[in-house]
Amino acid sequence: MTMTPRPIPLVQGIFFVTTGLWPVIHLPSFEAVTGPKVDTWLVRTIGGLIAAVGAALIAGAFEARPSRAIRILGISSSAALGLADVIYAARGRISKIYLADAVAEGAIIGSWVATG
Repeated sequence: MTMTPRPIPLVQGIFFVTTGLWPVIHLPSFEAVTGPKVDTWLVRTIGGLIAAVGAALIAGAFEARPSRAIRILGISSSAALGLADVIYAARGRISKIYLADAVAEGAIIGSWVATG
């Protein structure tokens, strides 16, 4: 029996794996878009953690029954990233391009909330 994945954790998971692995795989292109970084080890570490969250979301999308833990992970991880984007972009600590990520994180949260 083939399970149809739930779209919200699947899409968020793919987004997180892709954006999380980007600085790990090719830091120069990541910095070309987001600006230069001082602590590249930290950028890669956080990228790896975001990708790990994404992998858990993808796995959760295929579970037979919806998981409350996956829902909490999806909403809270997007909230944490989106809030950091807004706060630190507003303070000038990170590039304003991160506000685009904040919009994406808000849309993800909205999708989770809309599905109850």
